[in-house]
Amino acid sequence: MAAGTGTLKRHTLKTPVETADLRGLALGDIVFLDGHVFTGREGVYKRVLEDGHALPDGLTARSNVNFHCSPAATPDGEGGYRVGALSGTASFRFSKWLDAWFRVSGVKIVIGKGGMSSADYKRHFVPNGAIYLTTVGYGTGALLGRGVTSVRSVDWIDELGLAQALWCFEVARLGPFIVESDLEGNSLFERENAKIAANLERLYEGTRPPALRRYGETDDRSDEVI
Repeated sequence: MAAGTGTLKRHTLKTPVETADLRGLALGDIVFLDGHVFTGREGVYKRVLEDGHALPDGLTARSNVNFHCSPAATPDGEGGYRVGALSGTASFRFSKWLDAWFRVSGVKIVIGKGGMSSADYKRHFVPNGAIYLTTVGYGTGALLGRGVTSVRSVDWIDELGLAQALWCFEVARLGPFIVESDLEGNSLFERENAKIAANLERLYEGTRPPALRRYGETDDRSDEVI
């Protein structure tokens, strides 16, 4: 389902998703999720792909959406957990595991912070009919936490710890997320960065060398510390 005003479209997807559900998503669109979403980052990837442990029974049937995040979760006193926030982590660190991860997990959506390169998208995501959704800036962890209606399961918390464990959440209107990659492997960040970079030389025209020469100050943008 999609709704929106002007060129910014909003979509609500029900998990598990099919590749066909992703065809209507354009770079920069806003996505909310209903259903189930599971977390998985380096601890899970190493345990499954390097140590040979199978994914928990029934997980891939419930969800094919992998969130690179850590939950702010506390015991509820009744054997379960309350989730106050979901904080996305940078996804570029995980690209080396993706080929094997897609084969094992059947994931169609990866969510995280900052995205990956279009080369990663074309190499890993496109052959698997998958896309990447990015979180919206900083400080939205509590907002995302509101989308968690319950903790369906948590696995390997003793082995990996709270942040790295494999959590499966039941969610309702979890988001907002931004479509960072599409089914062709294009990247929103790379597209927009190219537009900005094209004007940088003109912005630097006529600038004078900094007087104090403090660390990082320069009139040569090739010397900038980023």
